[in-house]
Amino acid sequence: MYRAARRHSIVVAALAAPLLLGSAAQAAASPTDGQVRITTAHEIPGDRVYPEGITADPRTGDMYVGSFEGGTIYKLTPGQRVAEQFLPPFVDGRTQALGLEVDRAGRLWVTDRLTGVAVYDIASRRLLARFTIPDTAPRLVNDMAITPDGTAYITESRRSVVYRITPEQLAKAQEEGGEAPLTPTFDLSEVVEPHAPNTITLNGIVAEPSGRYLLTVDMTGGDLYRIALPSGKVDKVALDGGDVVTGDGMELRNGTLWVAHPITGANAISRWRIGSDGRSARLTRRVVDPALRTPTTLLRKHGKLYVVGSQFDKGGPTGPGTPELPFTIVSVRGM
Repeated sequence: MYRAARRHSIVVAALAAPLLLGSAAQAAASPTDGQVRITTAHEIPGDRVYPEGITADPRTGDMYVGSFEGGTIYKLTPGQRVAEQFLPPFVDGRTQALGLEVDRAGRLWVTDRLTGVAVYDIASRRLLARFTIPDTAPRLVNDMAITPDGTAYITESRRSVVYRITPEQLAKAQEEGGEAPLTPTFDLSEVVEPHAPNTITLNGIVAEPSGRYLLTVDMTGGDLYRIALPSGKVDKVALDGGDVVTGDGMELRNGTLWVAHPITGANAISRWRIGSDGRSARLTRRVVDPALRTPTTLLRKHGKLYVVGSQFDKGGPTGPGTPELPFTIVSVRGM
């Protein structure tokens, strides 16, 4: 998410297996990194929220969080601990809110895994346009990134494709009643490592600040891919020090990439140094802590990471049980 910040995306129980994250406590961290501090930054009211995505409005500092259950959008105001409802659940065809973005024009973009993308005017909370997938085949519309020219790129996790919505397409949709189809632009199905049908692959996605390329993660295969813009040429990023298996939401700032890793029994964030051309990445730190509460995504703000604690493994989509209330967004210092 992003960049006005992001969010990100869904994790499945099939990924809750012994993976590289299990050795996260031994992952490299330089002596100068210092201690990581994790504290609660915001609370989200409700007993079935299961927050998923997060984004920040660069104009105001307000953050927005989406709910996996019902698609409620919450607003997190600086200095206010408890989130408030911004958009109600189950409206505008929205049943889940996964990837979120705020663009420079003050519009909030929201992905719903089954329907597509909805775009709202933040000031009025009015729906401006909806982009929906015209077919009925299995789909999982997941995460989103917006490039400096205002184009949105959206991952589809079951089809291994990336959708695109340009400013011109958004304007046309608004002129023609607010409805438009969401169709694939980049197809990575022949590039991503082969998996069983309907496996969740592409998940988190971020844009290089100048708009030269996108980075997206195959959360099952543990690979990171570079998509050149505007050509769409795809290259696998050379990873040094580990992989990005179970990678979900990501944040890219000044050559540093942070990745959230949610799997049952392990709560992790990894930090990578990205090469100047985006073709290589070196693991510089990995932190595992139960306080992350199955982190689905994160954003960077004022030198801290704000991490979404989804608790998907506690009565949510990937596990039985009961969540620990309240649901929270934690801040992470030193990462």
